[in-house]
Order: sequence, then structure tokens, then C-alpha cells
Amino acid sequence: MTAVASPSPSPSAEAARELLRAFPVVDGHNDLPWALREQVRYDLDARDIATDQSAHLHTDLARLRAGGVGAQYWSVYVRSDLPDAVPATLEQIDCVRQLIARHPADLRAAHTAADMEAARAEGRIASLMGAEGGHSIANSLATLRALYALGVRYMTLTHNDNNDWADSATDEPRAGGLTAFGRAVVREMNREGMLVDLSHVAATTMRDALDTSAAPVIFSHSSSRAVCDHPRNIPDDVLERLPANGGMAMVTFVPKFVLQAAVDWTAAADDNMRAHGFHHLATTPEAMKVHRAFEEHHPRPVATVSTVADHLDHMREAAGIDHLGIGGDYDGTAFTPDGLDDVSGYPNLITELLDRGWSTTDLAKLTWQNAVRVLGAAEDVARDLQATRGPSNATIGALDG
Repeated sequence: MTAVASPSPSPSAEAARELLRAFPVVDGHNDLPWALREQVRYDLDARDIATDQSAHLHTDLARLRAGGVGAQYWSVYVRSDLPDAVPATLEQIDCVRQLIARHPADLRAAHTAADMEAARAEGRIASLMGAEGGHSIANSLATLRALYALGVRYMTLTHNDNNDWADSATDEPRAGGLTAFGRAVVREMNREGMLVDLSHVAATTMRDALDTSAAPVIFSHSSSRAVCDHPRNIPDDVLERLPANGGMAMVTFVPKFVLQAAVDWTAAADDNMRAHGFHHLATTPEAMKVHRAFEEHHPRPVATVSTVADHLDHMREAAGIDHLGIGGDYDGTAFTPDGLDDVSGYPNLITELLDRGWSTTDLAKLTWQNAVRVLGAAEDVARDLQATRGPSNATIGALDG
């Protein structure tokens, strides 16, 4: 029997992989630490990412390499309804540090833009951390500084719920954006060199943060509201402000944020999860069984690589190529687009963009250069601010009453 040769990769696919070898992906958001907490309570032998974890996770080392990932912001997320958010965040940080220590040939701790470039030169994956939700500082600027000292380089101002000083995109407005203390948090993040992350926040909070921040802001995992009308996405007027601010929006792959047809389906699926006693964001094996059973009777609208590329095309028009990046949200979502099933899928997105006429110069900015520039700019702002003022000891009681 004559063997059938597998088809050769398309010229665009080859070009995508070549580009990623030179300018790998900086991904703004991966929830692996929370998945490890939820699935195995941080037993890193039970979920050894040096081995194939495709049955359990979106992420392992081989698939990061296959996906051309050169830097990863690991989310040190904790749920906003936990009574002890600060120690839980410290456990998440400890998890990332353990992962780096276990896999020194593949992962390198990175705290600066220079560290990111050094990791790229060594062929290792720069590992940074981002705290997802201002509840993780428990209304304390000293705790914010402690997180920075432990290596956290961005903080998302809210998660899905409001906190005491900022409104979330998916909660009922309370502060009208940022309170006085919320603006103090942004200013202290600027002074430390911690990036202000505006994913998850209300549009009013986005605008207040842009009015307040002296440093570039980021959206670690958000897409375009004009393309998919979900409150988690970014309105055009905010995208249009990024050039003046110097910040960047990192497109996410979560189907319910990129595909309009998935919005209503996801609301029904979330209700089904709660009816079965699960948190709607749960991705444990038991929770996924409930998800799959629901999907069997209610077919899920499927996003694709093209769906995500549509967002990037629009975001490029609104913000400009110098202000875009990628933040997949792997291991933080139950479902992913076809072709972007896990962290090995980034070359498929780059191939799609090449086929749409994106230049290699523009794609290098999207994958690597913009994210490195933005972190470096935040460091420059922090250096200047530290020369003029010391740490703030402001309290929420004093500022917000």
C-alpha cells in the first residue's frame, strides 16, 4: 500500500511559524494557576506541565512551544466572593513561582521588559504575573506594593463584581467609574510600575482610569464591543484613546466575548451551571460534564480563528497597530474557538492575519514588540514618579468616606 503524504503547510502557515520564531507571542492572560488550584489543589505532580495535559488543561510546556509563546502573563486570579482574597492571591503567586522553579529550562521569571528580552534571547518563556481583580489588595495600598514586590506586574481593577472603589462591566454600577480611592490606586500603580489592566471593568471605569493614569494602560484579555456587543469588550471611543495613552488592547479568544451568537447561549449555559450547584466559571471535570450535557441538547455557537481576526481588524482601525496584543484567557474558559483550541493555536491566528494582508512588521508588533514597549514605558514612568514622591498611605476611609 502506498503511503499518502500529508499535505504541506501553506506558505502563510510557514511564514507564521518563521515570524513566531523571531517575535514570539506575549500572551496577556492565562489562568493555569487557578485551574491547578481547582483541579488538584496545587499538586504539580498530578498536573505536570512537562507532560501532555491535553485531557485536563489548555496549557503545557510542549503546547506553549508549539504555539510560539515567548512570554506569558500568568493570572494570579482569585474569585471575588472568597472571604480571604489576599492569602488566596499569595497562594496563586506561590504556584507560579513553583512552576518556574520546576521548569528552569523552559520558564524564566520576568519582572521587567529587559527580562522579557533576555528570556527571548535564551529561548525560554518569560513568566510574568497579573493579579485579576482589585479585591486582591483588600483596599490597601501597602498590599498593592507587596504584590508588586512579589513580582505582580499588572492588576485588573475589577473582576466580574464591583469592588469598593471601581465598577465592573458585569455588575450594577455603584461608583460611576472610579472613586477617589480608586484613582489613588491607579496613581500608586503608576508609581510602582504596575500596569493598570482595564479588562473586566465598566466603560466608565475605563475612561476614569485613562483620565488618571500617567502610564500606559492595558486590556489583558478583551475584544471589540463594536464587533460583539458584550459589556466585557472595549468601546471604540476607549480604543481610540490608546494612542495618546500609549497603552494596548490584547484581544481575547473567549467565544462569548467574540461571537454575538454565543452571548445568549452562554447566559443559558451559566444558568444551567448554577442550577446544578456549580459556579458558572467552574472548569473542573465534574463541572465540564454538566457543560457537555447542556451542549449536547443545546448546540453551542462555534467561534473560529476568523472570528477573532475580525476583532483584530476592527481594533486595528480604531486604535492602530502599535496598540494591539493577544490575551487568550486559556484555562480560564470552558470553551475556545475552533483552531484556537489551546495554547498551541497562535500560529493559526497569525496565518489568518497574513492571509488578510497583515505585514510581518505589523505582526511582530502584535505578538511581541508592543507588550515589551508598554511594560518598559510603565517602568520609565515609575522611575520618574519615584524621584518626586514617596509611597502613598491613603486609605479608602479618608478618601471615600
